[in-house]
Amino acid sequence: MTRIIYDQFAKDYLSELLAPLGTVSCNRNVSSEVREIDVYFTPSSPIQDYAKSLGILGRMAATTALFEPFRNPVTVGEVGSCLSKLLDVKGELERKARRENTRLEESELPKLWILTPTASKKLLNGFRTIPDEQTWGKGIYFLAEYLRTAIVVIHQLPKTTSTLWLRILGRGRVQQEAIAQLTALSVDNPVREITLELLYALQSNLAVNQEQELDLEDRELVMAIAPLFRQQLQAAEQRGIQEGRQEGRQEGQRSLLENFFLVRFGELDAKLSAFLVPVSALPSREFTLLILQLSALTVDFQGIEQARRLVAENVLRMRFGQLGDRWDATLEERIPNLVTNLLALSPEELALLLQQLPQLSDEELLARLSNGNG
Repeated sequence: MTRIIYDQFAKDYLSELLAPLGTVSCNRNVSSEVREIDVYFTPSSPIQDYAKSLGILGRMAATTALFEPFRNPVTVGEVGSCLSKLLDVKGELERKARRENTRLEESELPKLWILTPTASKKLLNGFRTIPDEQTWGKGIYFLAEYLRTAIVVIHQLPKTTSTLWLRILGRGRVQQEAIAQLTALSVDNPVREITLELLYALQSNLAVNQEQELDLEDRELVMAIAPLFRQQLQAAEQRGIQEGRQEGRQEGQRSLLENFFLVRFGELDAKLSAFLVPVSALPSREFTLLILQLSALTVDFQGIEQARRLVAENVLRMRFGQLGDRWDATLEERIPNLVTNLLALSPEELALLLQQLPQLSDEELLARLSNGNG
């Protein structure tokens, strides 16, 4: 199960990073049989600064390319399967050129990049790979020229900024060190933000599958990603302070929560949308705790229901001053019933009531929720 989670993360990650440079297709079918290319990339008009910011990955995106990322060390059979996909695509392009009576240059053919955490010397020697450290650096091994293929051994890549975006796809300490390097980048770096959101989704999916006994490496990764929630929230808050506006922190939290729901559940229904603005006013500590609680929910209808209750509960606690060490035992007992009545409102009634929260007295709000109508 965790291999499937990592595979999806790798596809989403490469797709997001490469999208500004061209067209990306995940799970592209090849015609010879039912097989899929993990990520198929076709470059468009290059954005030079962005491509340069991706380092080695940006250079790989200079031409049409197949990306085949592996969580576990690639095997001889898997390399053979990847080569077969490449040859199938080459055949498709050649047939298309003949139909259209056009010339297909060798430089127009796609390249295959096999991304693997490690690779044995036996495997590399068996495919007669040749490193090109002068041009590409350490850890990238090229097959014969006309095969247009390279095996990228992620754990051999130098720990530089130019390899960071590939090392994110590594394992264990290599991946954790890359995550640490990622967090040190400027908070305004767009690739940093995209990657963090995908890492949050990965952490969430791993947390959901904890009942299947994650191995030590997976648990360490979950622990490495979790603190990033707090860091991003603090960065958003700092931007707000620097701009002299409290709205800076709240807008950062609102944006983070909205993206979290979209990645986690694939949708943002009307009731969850109504809570985005009020719940984004939570203090950073409580907001971080809320995100971590949401991360542990199942990705199904029940999980969405629990998400609604969690955000509703936090909004009410904040409204009644029930956060942290400040709480009233009598009111605490009423919170679950108040949450139920709040969520029983129609989306329109809920949105209206949440807009009116700052103007309502405690007594008025309690009366309206106790009656179960807006």
